[in-house]
Amino acid sequence: MDKLKMHSPDLSQDNIAKIRELFPGCVTEARDETSGAVRLAVDFDQLRQELSDHIVEGPQERYRLDWPGKREALALANAPIAKTLRPCREESVDFDGTHNLFIEGDNLETIKLLQGSHLGKVKLIYLDPPYNTGSDFIYEDDFCEDYSSYLVRSEQVDPSGNKLVSNSEANGRFHSDWLSMMYARVRVARNLLSEDGVIAVHMDENEYSNLEKMLTEVFGEKNNLGTIVWDKRNPKGDSTRVAQQHEYISIYAKDYECFKQKVDFRRPKQNAQIMLDKASTMIKQHGGINSASRGAFKKWLSAQDFSGGEKAYSLIDEKGDVYRTVSMAWPNKKKAPDEYFIPLVHPVTGKECPVPERGWRNPPKTMKSLLDAGQIVFGPDESTQPTRKYLLKENTKENISSLMYFGGSDDALFSEIDLVFDNPKPVQVARRIIQSITSGNDTVLDFFAGSGTCAHAVMQLNASNGTNLRFIMAQLAEPISDSSVVTKTGCRTISDLCKERIRRAAKKVADGDSHPKWNRDIGFRVLKVDTSNMKDVYYRPDELKQSDLLDMVDNVKEGRTAEDLLFQVLVDWGVDLTLPIRRETVQGKTVFFVDDNALVACFDRGITEDLVKELAGHEPLRVVFRDNGFVSDAVKINVEQIFRQLSPTTDVKSI
Repeated sequence: MDKLKMHSPDLSQDNIAKIRELFPGCVTEARDETSGAVRLAVDFDQLRQELSDHIVEGPQERYRLDWPGKREALALANAPIAKTLRPCREESVDFDGTHNLFIEGDNLETIKLLQGSHLGKVKLIYLDPPYNTGSDFIYEDDFCEDYSSYLVRSEQVDPSGNKLVSNSEANGRFHSDWLSMMYARVRVARNLLSEDGVIAVHMDENEYSNLEKMLTEVFGEKNNLGTIVWDKRNPKGDSTRVAQQHEYISIYAKDYECFKQKVDFRRPKQNAQIMLDKASTMIKQHGGINSASRGAFKKWLSAQDFSGGEKAYSLIDEKGDVYRTVSMAWPNKKKAPDEYFIPLVHPVTGKECPVPERGWRNPPKTMKSLLDAGQIVFGPDESTQPTRKYLLKENTKENISSLMYFGGSDDALFSEIDLVFDNPKPVQVARRIIQSITSGNDTVLDFFAGSGTCAHAVMQLNASNGTNLRFIMAQLAEPISDSSVVTKTGCRTISDLCKERIRRAAKKVADGDSHPKWNRDIGFRVLKVDTSNMKDVYYRPDELKQSDLLDMVDNVKEGRTAEDLLFQVLVDWGVDLTLPIRRETVQGKTVFFVDDNALVACFDRGITEDLVKELAGHEPLRVVFRDNGFVSDAVKINVEQIFRQLSPTTDVKSI
């Protein structure tokens, strides 16, 4: 019987199998040795690094983003880990019914452990990582070096400590640590995205330029969807530099062509429904569609803090529809074809109206269909050039603008759930991004969960829109500073605070008005990154010594539960970590049924042939036992034969 490997995949070996696919980071610019012209070329040093489990030196100069520690970061990203995810029911909400996950632990280890269960299944990775301001937290990975080593390797001092440059740039290593931390994580996380998936990353001026270069290397320049500049309308008070009042949100697709075909990358006009509802109210208040109701609507609209595009919808037609008018003139500099100059006849005077200087925007056939549909607006007489009518109810979505204006805070919202935070991202900003990319039951991943803004936004969107988006939050159990206002909550780590915020926000969302199609999933299954459940002898039996023989009696660590073992099997086998789990007693043994028959597991000892036959009768897709759990060696030997006879499609494994 084959054994499960019980550790995350070796990505280096996976890359070898995918050698024919395009690695965006391995295509660079090089100078042709014959012609001297710059051309695209394969960076073979980089490709060797992709396929290697050790650091490869590559001295060739080329156009690329480089920093001390980059190769170490890539090697770290590709290296397997012998870690697991342990369930924590007491900190979860609706553990058995929810499709949401909260994973506590190092986020690089988290996304490696998700490689099996969520490979290619995440629609949006939404990140608000550390901004590297000097005061925020940076993950200290194994590849981080001490400052003196950095100065020598970056040739700022010689091995004796003598300065080689006029100013020792500690800031160089500052950027390098941040880049190494982000690079390893983004490279691994890219595998989790669906083919039409997207990554959106918040950043301020400290690391934005490096972030863009790094994302371009990982995803490829053609997959850059653009950058949103978020105007927070609150400039920083810096007396020596430009006062920054904006941040950036960099957005990349995994595969732009697939994204373009499958995703409607637009967002709802923020105030469209408010305007439509207000027009209906004005019509009722003023006794119908008349000058009074139209005037009242215009007056109300002009007083609102809406965008210019929204305020353009200031008119109400005879059917009560809100609309705006748009020119129908030919948009190009050159004159339109002759047939585009046919005049329109005024419906009242019967006379021809003026034609735009360069002709109409549309051909005669289209103009006739617009006229028949009542989509052309005429003036009082023929002297006014006709325009086209755009109904607001048919144009409730708009293209994603490179500018986002939002200067509000969530103080009132946090007051309602009785929590405080130092510098949380507004839920409204997260909602705008998430709503523009996701739909249905898509999965959203945030592995810098922080205060839990992303999960809060997902729940709000589901409640208001009737979607059933799922979230995966990952956060390290980073201690909260004693000086932080957050200590008032009683939480001692950021992950605990995040979980508490999600619990309280979920109750608030559930108690409010909601869409009838929402499945009301406000729970989350808490899993914690931990060392493997298996003793070292499980992974290195060839190094077994006589002194280790007692460990062979049981290769599972003390204190690990059957459910701990089950979740390591789910991780190793790539089974969805949110599937429903049913625990039953069968012939006196505890048996887990994951999604009924997706996986059946029994880790008890004393397993008999009768129990094996009964489990085979369920015809599960997969079944797993403890290697030393059988009542005899004869039963263990017969297991595969029993399943071959009673359930030949079942995949049988042991741990």
